[in-house]
Amino acid sequence: MLNRRNLLGVVAIASSALMSMPSWASDEAPDVLVKRISGEVMAAVKADPAVQGGDVNRIMELVDEKIMPSVNFSRMTASAVGRHWRQATPEQQKQLQSEFKTLLVRTYSGALGEVKDQTVTFRPLRARPEDTEVVVRSEVRGRGEPIQLDYRMEKTTEGWKIYDLNVLGIWLVETYRTQFSQEINARGIDGLIAALSQRNKSNVGKTG
Repeated sequence: MLNRRNLLGVVAIASSALMSMPSWASDEAPDVLVKRISGEVMAAVKADPAVQGGDVNRIMELVDEKIMPSVNFSRMTASAVGRHWRQATPEQQKQLQSEFKTLLVRTYSGALGEVKDQTVTFRPLRARPEDTEVVVRSEVRGRGEPIQLDYRMEKTTEGWKIYDLNVLGIWLVETYRTQFSQEINARGIDGLIAALSQRNKSNVGKTG
C-alpha cells in the first residue's frame, strides 16, 4: 500500500529532474533526456547530505542554478493560474512566478531526503517526429507498488522542456489551478499573491 513516505520519494525524483536538466541537452529526444537526468539526479541526491536533510537553502540554490533554463516555468505558472493569467499585470505575473516557485520548493524539499532505493523505468515514447508536445511516461519502483510518474514536455527553440508533472494520475498544474481559481474568485489576483506569500512565510524552516 502506498504511504506518504513512498509518495514523497516519487515527488522528489520528479522535482529533482526539474531542477537538474542542463541547457546543453537541446538535441536530445525528450524520453532520452529525462532518462539520463533521472539517473544523474538520483545519484546526486543520494550523495548530497544537505539535500537529503531537506536543506531548503540548498534546494533553492539548485533551482536558481538549474530550473529556469530547464523548464518553461512561465508556462507552468500561467497554466496553474488559468484564465486569470491574462488579467494579471506584468508585475503581478512576476510575483506569481516567484511565489509559486517558492511554494513548490518548500513543499517538496523534505521529499528529496526520501530518495533511497527507487529505480525508474520508462515506457516507449508515443510521438511523431513533427510533434512539438509529448508525454514521457515512467514508473518508479521501490519496495511498494510501482508509481506512475509522467512528464508533459514541449519542444522549444532551446530544446525540450517540462511544463507539468503527473504523479499517480494527478497533474500538478491542474491541482494548483483549482486551488488558485478559488482564491482568485474570492479575493482577486492580489489576494492569491498574498495567500501564497503568507503560506511561504509560514513554511520557513519547515520541510515536507
